[in-house]
Amino acid sequence: MKNIRNFCIIAHIDHGKSTLADRLLDFTHTVTEREKQDQLLDNMDLERERGITIKSHAIQMEYEHKGEHYILNLIDTPGHVDFSYEVSRSIAACEGALLIVDAAQSIQAQTISNLYLALEHDLEIIPVLNKIDLPSANPEEVTDDIIDLLGCKREDIIPASGKTGFGVDKILDAIIDKVPAPKGDPSAPLQALIFDSVYNPFRGVETYFRVINGEIRTKQRIKFMATDKEYFADEVGTLKLNQVPKSVIKTGDVGYLITGIKEAQEIKVGDTITDALNPSKVRIDGFEDVKPMVFAGIYPIETEDYEELRHSMEKLKLNDASLVFLPESSMALGFGFRCGFLGMLHLEIIQERLEREYDMTVITTVPNVSYHAYTKKNPDTPLLVNNPSDLPDPSGLDRVEEPFIKATIITKSEYVGPVMSLCIEKRGVIKNQTYLTTDRVELHFDMPLSEIVFDFYDRLKTVSKGYASFDYHPLGMRESKLVKVDILLNSQPVDALSSLIHTDNAFTIGKKMVEKLRQLIPRQQFDIPIQAAIGAKIIARETIKAVRKDVTAKCYGGDISRKRKLLEKQKEGKKRMRQVGNVEIPQQAFLAVLKLND
Repeated sequence: MKNIRNFCIIAHIDHGKSTLADRLLDFTHTVTEREKQDQLLDNMDLERERGITIKSHAIQMEYEHKGEHYILNLIDTPGHVDFSYEVSRSIAACEGALLIVDAAQSIQAQTISNLYLALEHDLEIIPVLNKIDLPSANPEEVTDDIIDLLGCKREDIIPASGKTGFGVDKILDAIIDKVPAPKGDPSAPLQALIFDSVYNPFRGVETYFRVINGEIRTKQRIKFMATDKEYFADEVGTLKLNQVPKSVIKTGDVGYLITGIKEAQEIKVGDTITDALNPSKVRIDGFEDVKPMVFAGIYPIETEDYEELRHSMEKLKLNDASLVFLPESSMALGFGFRCGFLGMLHLEIIQERLEREYDMTVITTVPNVSYHAYTKKNPDTPLLVNNPSDLPDPSGLDRVEEPFIKATIITKSEYVGPVMSLCIEKRGVIKNQTYLTTDRVELHFDMPLSEIVFDFYDRLKTVSKGYASFDYHPLGMRESKLVKVDILLNSQPVDALSSLIHTDNAFTIGKKMVEKLRQLIPRQQFDIPIQAAIGAKIIARETIKAVRKDVTAKCYGGDISRKRKLLEKQKEGKKRMRQVGNVEIPQQAFLAVLKLND
């Protein structure tokens, strides 16, 4: 056990985690020349296309150091704020972390938040200054920033380059010398922490675990403590580039388990595996439960695909434990699911993965957040409002509370003005402003979560020319003046398009929504009024004009009453059509509401 090291790599987006992981694999000869490729651990098409890591990836390396044989278990983590739950799970399974900082971009918001996450779990931090071969690198200044952040010595920081492989040997030596060996009792009853799982259509659920105490053997009878279900361990092994079956995985090591489970909901990430015959009395304190930030409805285009969508969501949840979903139904869209996501990028990735991996074409409703509503009858008991249509009648409403976040933005000093204007426009209140260096500023804002859900991140990148990094933490619920804006189509409310909006913005947003819908909904045989309303009060209206047939074309000359009769007849027909007519809303209309500023 003293020769095992478990460590993860944490950094901000684009600071070179995956490239450096490639160099570590090359240096330890874990991959052959034939298997080599860039971003080797990013095995999803989406990750390669977008150049981001979405999933944590575990792999085992072997390394000779001073004549001794060491086993190094590496977990590469994502850098984007929307996948911070993946990072927290990886950190729970490790004793050390490589903190990578880009020598050209210096410390960013996500660097700091991932560092605090690692320090909470008492991980040994090894600072690495990456990309020192870039012409724009500024190693001296960035080294000073790292010293200020960590309080470490200058010689503790390892200069490296993921591209050329410079400094990789020093990183490996530092991992062996500084990261503590795992602690645990090999003779105690088995305790293993599940930190990830994937669904294999041929072999069922594959579970990735880290043994804390005891050992796990092939053909052993094991038990999952959260569900109390028992299985036989058909196969256990370690995670190299491909799975390597072993007869036993001992204390402190990381491995995979196949039990032939076909039902996705029987495995819970964060659960404890123990021996069925000699079970452990206590469960391992896993990582905290995920707190979804953004909610949206996902519906199948064909109603009969509902069951298939449910199975797809369950399999996806195995691989992405931060996805939360509950069944719901909508008048406009039928049966579907209300899903919780960690942010807008997460929502986009889930939608893409459903389409690519499970061939499910889905409709996504307008994303929103959860509110607390208090009625005058029960002013102390909050009602959870997930959907604007669940909001109680305004006449009996006492107050509405919405979730607030603490936003940390790090940017260059020349962009402070535009960034502040954007945050204030989004109802943000500045709490603190710190100059990290002469030209880099850290800003802290308290902001409503609903304001950052839509286009905040994109606009932040635009106003700062890509030089701002953004991170946030939930602060809890606060009272706000919110109103429910309904969209009426042909006098019928469309529940999927209603939203809760701050009183000051209700008129502007209502007007923009009806104008956008007028462009997107195709013309019918009758006039379609599109209205935005708060309660019974209409605040904006647009009309889609009817496609008209010229019924008087055949009347040349003759009595005017003949033409009038034909026009009146047409008018009657239009009126009847409007009463029974249905208006189909295209999918672009739901998505257009997100891009009101375009």
